[in-house]
Amino acid sequence: MKHDEKAEVLENREFAAGYRYLVVSAPRQAAEMQPGQFVHVRVPTLERSALRRPFSVFNAGDGKVTVLYKTVGRGTEALSKVKAGEFVNMEGPLGKGFPLSCKGTAFLVGGGFGVAPLYFLARRLPKSILFVGGRTKDDLLALDRFAEIGVEARIATNDGSAGEKGFVTGPLDAAINEFRAKGEEFELFTCGPDGLLRAVTERALELKVPGWISVDRHMICGMGACFACIQKTVRGNSRCCIEGPVFKAEELVW
Repeated sequence: MKHDEKAEVLENREFAAGYRYLVVSAPRQAAEMQPGQFVHVRVPTLERSALRRPFSVFNAGDGKVTVLYKTVGRGTEALSKVKAGEFVNMEGPLGKGFPLSCKGTAFLVGGGFGVAPLYFLARRLPKSILFVGGRTKDDLLALDRFAEIGVEARIATNDGSAGEKGFVTGPLDAAINEFRAKGEEFELFTCGPDGLLRAVTERALELKVPGWISVDRHMICGMGACFACIQKTVRGNSRCCIEGPVFKAEELVW
C-alpha cells in the first residue's frame, strides 16, 4: 500500500564522490518496502510546483528508509542541502519490486548506482554473488556494505583500475560457465544502464533461467498517469512506475 509521509531526515551525507546517502524516518513505508520498489521525494526547498524526484531504495527497515543518490541537477542539488532534523515529503512504496525467493544462487548484476536496490535485495536473499562494473574504481559503490553482509563481489572496470579489465559481463559469464559445469542453479537479477540490462536479458533467455530486470526510466508522476516512463514489452508499452520497474526477462522488448 502506498503511503505519503512527512519524513524526518536522520542523515544526509556524502557517500562517495558525487553520491550521497539519505536516511529518513518513514515507519509505514519502511514496514512495507520491497527491494526494487522506489520512493518519490518532494524536495522542501524547491517551489511547490516542482515535481517530486524518484529514488531507488538502498535499504529499509526499523522504521527507516535509505536512498543512495547522485547529485546531477537542480533537484538533487537542493536535496543535498537538506539537514538532519528537517523534513521531506515522501511517497511510497511505488512500483513492482524483485521477487524474494530464488532457486540456487542469486547473481546480482549492477552498474553505477544500480547497485542500490541490489544491496536491499541481497539482505533479503539467503545466497547471492554481486557482479559489479564501472568505468573506473570510483564508480564502484557500497562494496564494503555488501562485504559486511557476506556477499562476494566480482568486479570489472573499463580501465582495469579495479577487478578485471573490461565489462562486468566478463566475470558474469565466467560464473555462469562455472555454475553450469557443476550443475548448480542460479537466477539473474540486474539494475543499471540499458546496455547492461539488455545483456543480462539476452543471457537469461538464451540459458532459459529466470531473469529479473529493473528498468530505469524517468518516472515523473510515479502513478502511471503521465506515460513518461514507457518500456516496450510483449504486452505493448508498459509503464515502469506501475508494471515495473522490475520485469521478467521474457517480458521485455529491446
